[in-house]
Amino acid sequence: MATGNFDIKEIEKRMKSSVASLKSEFGGLRTGRASATLLDPIMVQTSYGAKMPIQQVAAVNAPEPRLITVQVWDKSNLHGVEKAIRESSLGLNPVIDGLTLRLPIPELNQERRQELVKIAKKYAEATRVAVRNVRKDGMDQIKKLEKDGKISEDESGKTSTKVQDLTDKTIKEIDALLATKEHEIMQV
Repeated sequence: MATGNFDIKEIEKRMKSSVASLKSEFGGLRTGRASATLLDPIMVQTSYGAKMPIQQVAAVNAPEPRLITVQVWDKSNLHGVEKAIRESSLGLNPVIDGLTLRLPIPELNQERRQELVKIAKKYAEATRVAVRNVRKDGMDQIKKLEKDGKISEDESGKTSTKVQDLTDKTIKEIDALLATKEHEIMQV
């Protein structure tokens, strides 16, 4: 709905993009179970000198609950992929088997699980702050339009309520994602 020069769809799009970013961050948190998305943030220095996401130089799969396999397409990139995985903060040690890297996923101890939960909470709070900033921008736009006489006081109130409702809904979604991730991490 466009009111004056205000578009609530744009506010919604920005909030959804914050939530999508949170989902991506959560995908990189280890839960003790193998997941192909675990390696998404890893960038590989290729034999051609370029840095590329791991998915562009290899096929990543999770054939078993405690194993990730990385099938490198070009043999010259094998050691670059291995090095990138070793140097990542994931704590994985690849085993080379031909053109395939096998990554056994070790059990997480209770202390490491609690650390991961803290990191997940930090990510969620940063996303909540981003959503609140989007809300603030929207509210500021509405106030400016009202002050400039482009929308009435009633329209301003209704639109502000819609922005707040959208914010509340997005915050609830973030909280639900955090609760799910927390449960995943703490599951033994």
